[in-house]
Amino acid sequence: VTSEVVDRVYNEYIGNAENRAQVRDGLLDAIGDSSFVLSAIEVARYHRDAGNPVYFYEFQHRPSSATAVVPEFVKADHADEIAFVFGKPFLAGDV
Repeated sequence: VTSEVVDRVYNEYIGNAENRAQVRDGLLDAIGDSSFVLSAIEVARYHRDAGNPVYFYEFQHRPSSATAVVPEFVKADHADEIAFVFGKPFLAGDV
């Protein structure tokens, strides 16, 4: 990794941080983007290039079930949208 890449990533995610919480949030965004978003975009492009319609979303609603379970700064975790899309049976283990 070149220093130019490191500088660009730092400036994108952390460069304007004014406090430790903003540094934390920027670091979490960088990790999330590299772990989930980049590969999802790549797969979406393959489908698009094959002529298929592609829909992309980012779920950020903090579910009430997260209270006292995950830190307050966490918006939504991976797969939190399932209960909102498919309903309570997935939360209750009825499937």
